[in-house]
Amino acid sequence: MAIKKLTGTTPTRRFATGQTFEELTKKRPLKSLRVSLSQTTGRDTSGRISVRHKGHHHKRFYRLIDFKRDKFDIPAKVAAVEYDPNRSSFIAQLNYADGEKRYILAPQELEVNEKVVSGEKVEVKPGNAMPLKNMPIGTTVHNVELTPGKGGQIIRSAGSSATLTAKEEGWAILRLPSGEVRRVPEESLATVGVISNPDWKNIHWGKAGRMRHRGVKPTVRGVAMSPRDHPHGGGEGKSGVGMPSPKSPWGKPTVGKITRRKKKYSNRLVISKRKKSRR
Repeated sequence: MAIKKLTGTTPTRRFATGQTFEELTKKRPLKSLRVSLSQTTGRDTSGRISVRHKGHHHKRFYRLIDFKRDKFDIPAKVAAVEYDPNRSSFIAQLNYADGEKRYILAPQELEVNEKVVSGEKVEVKPGNAMPLKNMPIGTTVHNVELTPGKGGQIIRSAGSSATLTAKEEGWAILRLPSGEVRRVPEESLATVGVISNPDWKNIHWGKAGRMRHRGVKPTVRGVAMSPRDHPHGGGEGKSGVGMPSPKSPWGKPTVGKITRRKKKYSNRLVISKRKKSRR
């Protein structure tokens, strides 16, 4: 997938880029595999904003994706590769031999009219799904289950993949895109290959309006607010956050203080933590 520069001479369009979408073969989704998508704009059932910086986005349908890949030993033909506005990767329409149609996350190198299948022991090629215990060491996978039978939960964004590095005592050891190394049950299903659309991260959106179409509202700095709206507000000119430490809009510490609850089951399966980014 190539990146193209958008035309225009205004400051907002001069440096904006987009995608050519040359890999896509179909524009309209299947009516049987789409549902209406309501917009909550980050508000909970009481009407309060529980997720900040979310607003109305462009009207879209939600595509029903098969994350479980539970149709074993039934071959499917790739009918089309489509755009999905609800995720960064592309999706592929599969027509199974028994007549059923499903959407899956499209891996790279998957082309129309190719055959894919999921099962206990299948060929190791992009698009096929099988348990991790039957994959050779070094296989690149995505859409990995953390609990067997629950469906893929990790490695689902554009251009991402994990590497199967070892298998021991009923566990498969994966190296994730973040650099984290963790154990996953060997019975968990995973799909072979790297997810499509790796150039998605290289898009320069160019203007705030494109982000508003995607449902992202602006983020205002606390130091630019008034004292009544944020603990960092007030002061003359450009002022700092003050003492003793940075805070959230509700006065809670945001730097250095751990606010997340520990996930006991998940954390005990981590062998090596992800790499810390340098600021």
